[in-house]
Amino acid sequence: MRKIDFHCDVISKLLKDNSLDFHKEQFASRLDVTLQSLLDANYMIQVFAVYIPSDHSKDLVTIMKSIEIFYERVANHPNMIVVDSAIDVERCKATNKVGAILSLEGVDGLQGHLFLTSLMHRLGVRFAGLTWNGANWAADGILEDNGAGLSSLGKDFVHRCNEQGITIDVSHLSEKSFWDVYKASQKPVIASHSNAKAVCDHPRNLTDEQIRAIVRCEGLIGLTYVPWFVTDGRMATMHDLLKHINHMLALGAEDQLMLGSDFDGIDSYIEGLKSPRDVNQLESLLLQYYDREFVEKLMWRNAYQFLIRNLNSKR
Repeated sequence: MRKIDFHCDVISKLLKDNSLDFHKEQFASRLDVTLQSLLDANYMIQVFAVYIPSDHSKDLVTIMKSIEIFYERVANHPNMIVVDSAIDVERCKATNKVGAILSLEGVDGLQGHLFLTSLMHRLGVRFAGLTWNGANWAADGILEDNGAGLSSLGKDFVHRCNEQGITIDVSHLSEKSFWDVYKASQKPVIASHSNAKAVCDHPRNLTDEQIRAIVRCEGLIGLTYVPWFVTDGRMATMHDLLKHINHMLALGAEDQLMLGSDFDGIDSYIEGLKSPRDVNQLESLLLQYYDREFVEKLMWRNAYQFLIRNLNSKR
């Protein structure tokens, strides 16, 4: 079965360590996601986040360096396809190559310069989370306690992204920022890597109302493998993910669920789920509990159909 994953952080690891090589399997002990692991697990598309680590400057130079890494150290391989448009998505489906899409996990480095939105789109960025867990010029993150939402510039940025064809990712936003984005956006939003708060009461997970909102706008929710987003106080297992799936299905999210691993953004793991290869075991488990049609929706079809509807080519 093919697979599409909407969030991994391998670029940030390559940014921090120039010796790592995404294309060489000898680095699999230090990278959760490698090209060979994606090929072995039959991935159709992987979304690569531009996340700036805390020990790097959150500026445009670091964003550009990260984008250079994407093109020069990740996507520059004959078995990969840079995905800019729906046509490229179709190419990925028709081949055994892996599609690669860029996202921004936080727009701090754009420093409020809205004209950079079109440049980001031209460089291949197709998703943008406004902030990480803190506050910046655009919005409050989920761990901020001042109760603010979108700034006026943040609202303008959402509108620019709508115009350019960049989908807003709400995974790290505060609840007020989430609802501000939901009201401001004329296009569907996604939560690239968040689970159900009613199942595991972590701030980064989605409330029932947020899940229903994403269903209404025909967005996507990425089931994530971050252990502390899955269960509280004990070792997480793949079976624990079923509780999140069942809860979101009960809220009508059958056509919204997808994969959002957060591989390379975590340093502890769900038991038996440490790399893309292990997602084959998750697939096998899901087939024991759900029909094949739904498992295909979760593994790739929902994300595929969203990309076909929403990806615009370079301008």
